[in-house]
Amino acid sequence: MMKKIMWLFAMIPLLVTSVVLQFLPDVIPMHHDIAGNTDRWGNKAESFIFPIIIVAITLFWQLLIRVYEKKAVTSKVEKEQMEAKSSAKFLCIVGICQVVMFGVMDYFILYSTYIQAREGSTQTSIDFAKISCALLGITLIILGNYMTRTKKNAVVGVRIVWSMYNDNTWRKSNRFGAVCIMIAGLLTVITTAFANGAISTVLLLIYILAATIITVVYAKKVYDMELLKKNM
Repeated sequence: MMKKIMWLFAMIPLLVTSVVLQFLPDVIPMHHDIAGNTDRWGNKAESFIFPIIIVAITLFWQLLIRVYEKKAVTSKVEKEQMEAKSSAKFLCIVGICQVVMFGVMDYFILYSTYIQAREGSTQTSIDFAKISCALLGITLIILGNYMTRTKKNAVVGVRIVWSMYNDNTWRKSNRFGAVCIMIAGLLTVITTAFANGAISTVLLLIYILAATIITVVYAKKVYDMELLKKNM
């Protein structure tokens, strides 16, 4: 079901682009500099490039998910089956989030292009970096929520030597990491509402770096505690 939802969201940008292009001139703004000034113009048919990329990304996720779905069926070990099912489900969530995020970005791009074409402006009226940060912040919150439910695997989650030591270190490290990721996402959404795209991007990177470092430190602490209990 989730794979069908992913394909649905992947095809919508193609449909929307096909409709919007009927109302655009043949030559439209295709790229902007940091200040938002248009520095390249191109044929409106180029607007299909991004939607096609979205479809290609969706295909990649579908193939990767298929690998783990097949492993969940063919594996003879119940634990491996559960891990494969968990990985497949989480990858579905990641894929849907990415496709939706890129789709929303495409709608903003089309809207900005339409406004520019109508007004004859040489500058975009939308701060795309700001929009991207807000969408990434929301995505981090969603993925963090699902990260708490993943079984130990080699694909998704906090996958470092300390967290992978056993099921307990995995569970504790990933729950803590999930909270850190969600906090980073929430902070990103809040600060993006008050800052421009450039500042929002820097803050986003700082939040993610801080969440990563704190999670690694915590995973090492949990690992040390596990070793201490084992040696007692």
